[in-house]
Amino acid sequence: MSGTSADGIDAALLELPDWPALGEGGGGLPDLTGAAPRGRVLAHTFTPYTPDLRAAVLRAGQNEGTPAELTQLHWALGEAFAQAAAPLAEDADLVASHGQTVQHHPRPEAARGWTRPATLQLGEAAVIAARTGKPVVADFRPADLAAGGVGAPLVPFADWALLAEAGINRALHNLGGVSNLTFLPGTDPAGVLAFDTGPANCLLDDVAALAGQTQDEGGALAGAGTVHEATLSAWLAHPELATPPPKATGREVWTLSQLPRPASLSLPDLAATAVALTARTVGDAYRRWVLPRGLDEVVVAGGGARNPALVAALRAELPVPLRTFADLGWTDHGFTDATREAAAFAFLGYARAQGWPNTLPHTTGAAQAVSAGKWTPAPLTPGAPS
Repeated sequence: MSGTSADGIDAALLELPDWPALGEGGGGLPDLTGAAPRGRVLAHTFTPYTPDLRAAVLRAGQNEGTPAELTQLHWALGEAFAQAAAPLAEDADLVASHGQTVQHHPRPEAARGWTRPATLQLGEAAVIAARTGKPVVADFRPADLAAGGVGAPLVPFADWALLAEAGINRALHNLGGVSNLTFLPGTDPAGVLAFDTGPANCLLDDVAALAGQTQDEGGALAGAGTVHEATLSAWLAHPELATPPPKATGREVWTLSQLPRPASLSLPDLAATAVALTARTVGDAYRRWVLPRGLDEVVVAGGGARNPALVAALRAELPVPLRTFADLGWTDHGFTDATREAAAFAFLGYARAQGWPNTLPHTTGAAQAVSAGKWTPAPLTPGAPS
């Protein structure tokens, strides 16, 4: 898994128990039993992108680069994903790769020249299969887009299957490049709500880059600044924030170069304002669309969960407890804020291999559930028919 922060690759080796059978007729969803988490993350690695590879990914996300450069990046990312997966793939039956999103246009926008929904995740699956010797499921989002959805979020199906518990109204909140939530009302799949709330680390990363850093380590930059209220108000007026779910965005929307700001604003103040924007938009999203349904707790995940300034701002915004994976004992099973999304796509790949539906269409706006992901078989063994 590599997300919108584009900082590197999380790989997780997920072991699943004997899974409950699908409902009658084979076309439904599995019946959930027992406490969360269902499964265990046996191993996890993080492989940072090289500076050149990260720069190429960010250029592609900003709609820069020729078709030839995108093609080279597609294969370079395939090699990078394969290298990240290889140490864990020795013990795996299947590799699932989300790929690196470089463009995501879930709705037509005439002003931008987007005449149809489209999405692009790079990282050639055939390279991963060739290097690991395992079958690969990749490129999950297009199937949902083709069914009328916005292609995201897809993790909620895995959140529901792995982490929902009867009697607990829980939200899982990911602070990656973009901020998104999954609301799990007990184990009822029909009640799951999930959507992007706005930016998380992507704007902070942009500010950090201006300071010659790759990220705001420990929230130091934001912690040294003061929120600029006029800039915050201008950012909060972005029309994406008032759009009701289902909705999904990315760096093509939330990039510092597209947002108004005074040229004189210091980098610490800019970082503090970016943190305030994330906290305010998260709080607004819960108040508008989640709290009326009943909410017991929010569990934070993603790289932003390790940013003290961002976590403190969220605690001040949320009217329910903000918990960590360690608070719930999930780390004893290998589930952490760092492994959650990689484990989720491992599960989505497993579900695809079983032929199950692995999306919740009401969370993406699709007309029906799909079995998302494209299958690339393992390389033929010597002597096998070609």
